[in-house]
Formats: sequence, C-alpha cells, structure tokens
Amino acid sequence: MAIEGADIVKAAAFLGAAFSMGLGAIGPGVGEGYAAAKACEAIGKNPEQAGLLTRTMLVGQAVTESTGIYSLVVALLLIFVV
Repeated sequence: MAIEGADIVKAAAFLGAAFSMGLGAIGPGVGEGYAAAKACEAIGKNPEQAGLLTRTMLVGQAVTESTGIYSLVVALLLIFVV
C-alpha cells in the first residue's frame, strides 16, 4: 500500500479543517464570554438598563459568532470539496 499524492492532499485537507475549526472556535468563545461578563458587570452596576444592555450584548455576540461560522464553512469546504 503506497501513499500517493491524492492521499497527502486529502490528509492535508483534514488537518486544515481541524485547525480551521480549532482556531476558529477560540476567538468567538473568548469574545462572547468576555462580552457576557462585561454585560453582567454593567447590569450589576445599573440594573434599570438591563434590557438595553442584554439586547446590545446579544447583537454583539451574534456578530462575533459569525467568525466561528466562517471557519465552519472553510472546514466543510476542505473536507467535502478538496
């Protein structure tokens, strides 16, 4: 059983997909956690603005999560297209 060029390309695509999801999930995870922590801190200091702060936090987290979705798309392309 010999290793051919197509096997090396497929292995590289799988490794690229793994790195894409691994590194692509760290940023949104840390960013959303930081945003939630700051929102909880702000709500603790100013409880009457809880609705506005929560809404703003959720919009920011949705934007942050888009980078994780982009890395998922790249990983799926590497797995199924290459």
